[in-house]
Amino acid sequence: MENITGSLEKSSVVEPARDGHLKRTLENRHIQLISIGGAIGTGLFMGSGKVIALSGTSILLVYTILGFFLFFVMRAMGELLLSDLRFKSFADIVAHYLGPRAGFVLSWSYWLSWSVAVVGDVVVVAGFFQYWYPDAPAWMPAFATLFVLLGLNMLAVRVFGEVEFWFAIIKIVAIVILILTAAVMIATSFTSPNGVVASLSNVVAPGTIFPHGISGFFAGFQIAVFSFAGTELIGTTAAEAKNPERTLPKAINTIPLRILLFYILALVCIISVVSWAEVPANRSPFVELFLLAGFPAAAGMINFVVLTSAASSANSGVYSGCRMLFGLAERHNAPAIFARLSALSVPVHSLLFSGVCMLTGLALLFVIPEVMTVFTLISTISAILVIFTWSMILASYIAYRKKNPAAHQASRFKSPGGVPMAFTTLVFLCFVLALLALEPDTRIALCTMPLWFIFLLLAYRRRKAA
Repeated sequence: MENITGSLEKSSVVEPARDGHLKRTLENRHIQLISIGGAIGTGLFMGSGKVIALSGTSILLVYTILGFFLFFVMRAMGELLLSDLRFKSFADIVAHYLGPRAGFVLSWSYWLSWSVAVVGDVVVVAGFFQYWYPDAPAWMPAFATLFVLLGLNMLAVRVFGEVEFWFAIIKIVAIVILILTAAVMIATSFTSPNGVVASLSNVVAPGTIFPHGISGFFAGFQIAVFSFAGTELIGTTAAEAKNPERTLPKAINTIPLRILLFYILALVCIISVVSWAEVPANRSPFVELFLLAGFPAAAGMINFVVLTSAASSANSGVYSGCRMLFGLAERHNAPAIFARLSALSVPVHSLLFSGVCMLTGLALLFVIPEVMTVFTLISTISAILVIFTWSMILASYIAYRKKNPAAHQASRFKSPGGVPMAFTTLVFLCFVLALLALEPDTRIALCTMPLWFIFLLLAYRRRKAA
């Protein structure tokens, strides 16, 4: 980071290659599937096991509550993006309505959140790989995955869109297969080898809703936030969407349906078949369902699917992180070289720098070889930064309503609930942030993250003084 701070002192003129603009080549199907893929990630496929162990069946309530408030964050973001199509992402909105310092802090924080999340995702890929090769060191598949994803992102953005499209299709098919399989097992009262009879009554059986009391329920929000991280990814594709006025509203309005189908219904199926007490905290409950049902071949197939899901989430992170860095350079808040585009209109220098930082983060696997320990640490840091990002979007919406009432009146995609709902959601996010202090493994990250924001504020002040 020292090199970054040093470059911020220089007032270099950005000289991007070509015309310096990202190309609008992402079609409607890309945007829709990217938004679905962003909402379905490692938090669901890997982290949900830990959340069920902590919260029991109240996890369904956790996801419902968080999904409810997240919808209003996304609607506020949608209205802001469509109020002026010159906004390339929500970082531009924050800089416009809350000032350049806020835009600076948000952009670098969002870049870090995805850099950290990508590390978490490829760590999870390594964990799934060890399902087949338990003796393989975790760092090998993790590094290999990251190199492949960096290579894919070197290609035109349309290639990224196609890769994410098919990754998302795989995720959807996997969840649908799981739901159908569970439905058959519930209908036939299937009994697993450990004696659990598949039944919807397992969801509401005595002692299952709050097995560890209210503290367990609250602890579930950390992984739940990480699960939803990436939903705002559609806000970084705005500059490369062919028809943002049509595609963004459609993608945002389907968020409640996606949460209901991909989170609530899938977890109801898992708990009904496996029972919450039998769901392993350190493994994927999706894979475990088929193992307990006595279908090892199907479990291996699902393991491959959740592996590709983690790779997909990491792919989205690589894309989003380098686009945010590109935006920083365009606003002269990062070295000018990060704004240069390749012949394929890809911010290749931003991509390479982000990749180096992600590879450095993967060194954690040499220090902490336990995959789930690394995942918990990384997911907490990412969750804190995601909450900060969502909060800044809401604060920008409140400022927009005050400073630009005419744009709100003309909007065809008004955020429901307006300013009061934005304030309510902001208070809820602050509450969720405070909940991270409850558990020792999340408290450490919460206590150290202020150092990052202090560093950014000092870097911005030094840049302004130069």
